[in-house]
Amino acid sequence: MNGQVYVILAIIFVIIIAVFAVINVEPVAVDYLFWTADSPLILVILFSVLMGGLITAAVGAIRLYRAHHEIKKLRTENERLKKRMAAHGITDVQGKEENKKESRKEMRQEAKQAKKSNKE
Repeated sequence: MNGQVYVILAIIFVIIIAVFAVINVEPVAVDYLFWTADSPLILVILFSVLMGGLITAAVGAIRLYRAHHEIKKLRTENERLKKRMAAHGITDVQGKEENKKESRKEMRQEAKQAKKSNKE
């Protein structure tokens, strides 16, 4: 659902920018560091939006790369700790679905027994 909201907002944003750019087609003077050029305002607007999108995408890609790197590092450390636990004879209770089901059943039974003892 969040993906759909982002797509809809992006489409609305693109339509607003396109309408604004088409309305403003007169030439404007753009001052660069060492020279000045006349460009249609539509190109200045579209170029600015494009550069903003590219910078945003680059920052997002860097964050995504860092997050994936952190996940990989944590998974490696998790595996190392599991091996260390196994070397010391400690079992990984949460790693197996069967153990999860059994522990849930045990917790339910303990809760029922506690309720019975409280009633008595």
